[in-house]
Amino acid sequence: MPKEFINALQSENISSIRRIPKSDLHNHGVLGGCISLLEERLGRKIQSPPSRMNGIKGLDEYLGKDLRPIYSSKEGFELLTELAVIQAKVDGITKLEMSTDSRFIGCYANDLENFIGSIKNIHRMTAPEIVFSPELSIGWVKGTHQLGPWAEECIESGYFKSIDICGEESVRIMQSTEFPKELIYLYSKAKRNGMKLKAHVGEFGDAESVRRAVEVLHLDEVQHGISAASSKEVMRFLERNNIQLNVCPTSNVRLNTVESLKVHPIRILFDHGIRVTINSDDMLVFDQSVSEEYLSLYTVGLFTPEELDIIRQYGLDDRYG
Repeated sequence: MPKEFINALQSENISSIRRIPKSDLHNHGVLGGCISLLEERLGRKIQSPPSRMNGIKGLDEYLGKDLRPIYSSKEGFELLTELAVIQAKVDGITKLEMSTDSRFIGCYANDLENFIGSIKNIHRMTAPEIVFSPELSIGWVKGTHQLGPWAEECIESGYFKSIDICGEESVRIMQSTEFPKELIYLYSKAKRNGMKLKAHVGEFGDAESVRRAVEVLHLDEVQHGISAASSKEVMRFLERNNIQLNVCPTSNVRLNTVESLKVHPIRILFDHGIRVTINSDDMLVFDQSVSEEYLSLYTVGLFTPEELDIIRQYGLDDRYG
């Protein structure tokens, strides 16, 4: 496959790139589908996002206008989750770590078993050939996790293979010097239950916030983590501890954390020996598939085809098997 992938990049053949096995390890489920297919299913247009947004706040403002009302219902949640799995299949994703905020359990009358059953059924009916690892996503507001008892129950269910924290409030938590005890407790519980530990950190904020999160929460992987590129000391720490960064280049540009793909810090991170992977984040918003991410990073001259194949294989490795 390496030769085929390299040839596909060199010929800039997106169809061929899509046929090569890839991973998507940073994918926010309900935002992971194709907007044109969503519009087709709904029979109406969806308001296009601005080309640049003011960080998480700008993203939340956009989601609230048209998309949040859709995924606030059981039917909408299932539709968007199905579209995310369809998109992964179309794009040649063979390993998918898709996050789901368990607040959606509320769409199922607080029936956790029914909620999990719905996700299982979507995977089974849409793309059973994909190695699918559901991820528990935690939202946080004013120091109290929004999930109430469901966070622990989701961990104890054994269904979710990893845990992540994201959202505007989590950005502030990750930049603080002291993490909430409730968060540390949840991550410790997830670790005891054999889950992979992730967190959104380093998309905003400084390099030290990345190291602090890894140390305090005992993270296995970091979602984004790109601010680590500003500190050689932190990069040495990540490389020494074999911490993988699951990077979403187009998302970083569109949310105004990076000026352009040409200067994206993923290059610096890679050159310092850090394992990086390339992912979609929110396909529904940023309209950039994983295959298109690879092609874009090649065409702007940031990586050679051979280097991109190394990164592709990082994502497919089973480091925890």
